Amino acid sequence: MTAPAPLSVRDRVSPEEWQARVDLAAMYRLTALYGWDDLVFTHISMRVPGEDHHFLINPYGLLFEEVTASNLVKIDLNGQIVMETPYRINPAGFTIHGAIHAAREDARCVFHTHTPHGIAVAAQAEGLRPLSQQSLFALASLGYHDYEGVALNEDEKPRLVADLGDKQILILRNHGLLTVGRTAAEAFLLMYVVESACRIQVLAQSGGQPLVTIPEPILRGIRAQADQVTLGLGAELVWPALLRKLDRVDASYRN
Repeated sequence: MTAPAPLSVRDRVSPEEWQARVDLAAMYRLTALYGWDDLVFTHISMRVPGEDHHFLINPYGLLFEEVTASNLVKIDLNGQIVMETPYRINPAGFTIHGAIHAAREDARCVFHTHTPHGIAVAAQAEGLRPLSQQSLFALASLGYHDYEGVALNEDEKPRLVADLGDKQILILRNHGLLTVGRTAAEAFLLMYVVESACRIQVLAQSGGQPLVTIPEPILRGIRAQADQVTLGLGAELVWPALLRKLDRVDASYRN
């Protein structure tokens, strides 16, 4: 008698978890498509709907363009795998993510990158400057965290959480960028905005001309409307369009 085929990952999880897996896999693929990946390093994590202490993260060793809904790994706050998988994760990679997920109920998705433009601005003493409209949206909800070495130290977690506070964007000095969102769409669009602002700043600085900064009263006005300009930013409108773009390129992330 032939043994029954093993259940697929989709058959083993709730519809809500499967949708979260598809969205997170899409984020990894879009990150690769936009050139924000760093080989197999950096991470994007997502809280499993209905399971406060379980999260999804990428299998360590796969390129972001190889991530699918099924091969994402389910872990707990300690980075321990809680669902059978042939893959492993980098526990150290969850140090930053786990601290933020534990501290912020609204941080359902945590997105971290090592892009050249992001690190270039993270290495500047002034950090992100108000040089573009994109920068204003980022500056409305932006914190900074000083570099403490490779993120392996548990003692760093409370300082990281304190520096993020209730903000949605964190510049990790000499390290990279981080965004948090209530959805994959929100975290992705926030990263798009801050990454664009960093790229514009580096390009503007390379021109050799004096730079025109946006006046402080305008920046104060944007900060006063922070909830309106940082929560959403049209993310739920942009996200379906991004998925259509991704489906035209390669829809295998849905598998």
